[in-house]
Amino acid sequence: MTDTRTPIRARVGPLLRRAAAAEAAMWRSLYVWARRRPLPLKPGDETFGYLGVVRPILGIFIGLSVVEIPIFDLIVTHVVPWPPARWIVLGLGIWGVLWMVGLFASMTIHPHVVGDTGLRVRVSSGIDIWIPWRDVEALRKRHRSLPSGRSVQVEQEGDRRVLHLSVGSQTSIDVLLRRPTTFDLPTGRSAPMDELRLYADDPDGLLRSARGTPAPEADRRTTAAPGHPL
Repeated sequence: MTDTRTPIRARVGPLLRRAAAAEAAMWRSLYVWARRRPLPLKPGDETFGYLGVVRPILGIFIGLSVVEIPIFDLIVTHVVPWPPARWIVLGLGIWGVLWMVGLFASMTIHPHVVGDTGLRVRVSSGIDIWIPWRDVEALRKRHRSLPSGRSVQVEQEGDRRVLHLSVGSQTSIDVLLRRPTTFDLPTGRSAPMDELRLYADDPDGLLRSARGTPAPEADRRTTAAPGHPL
């Protein structure tokens, strides 16, 4: 008989570690957001949010969850003849609300950042990618709707490999790269990508901010600033 314990552990172990890390990051984000501390930015940095497209959905889910807590508490109290069940259900309900508020907080305190030396692309606390301007061929505004709701998607377009970092199944900015580049993702290091697509609530503002950054020294003869196609 084949021993399947090792392969199962090899698959489950990383999943549990990622889940634990995501849970810890969510509570940490909730704590930071609740304290209302300013974001740690460098001089000249400008932030751009991406929460707008999912804010109504999150608000509805949070509101419904808050309403459900007393309803389920009343049902369990009168239907389940086991007193601890009430506290278990109540605890799970409160945890669910706090988790969704933590997701909101995480997306709020981890915005995209346009700086003098590069673009920082983020999605909640799980994705944090730094792209130096010297690696950017051009930035283009283009709204896209994706068929999948996953935050990280990879697509092959001809001979080009594209990384989608979507929010609410949408992207609004294309980042064309000068050369194939790998990125750190929650599941590990990616394959070399030719383009990265992200979502920002204000793509026009992000493009204006990027065009106002100093051009890399090596590229001053060919481009005025990042974001202009060559």
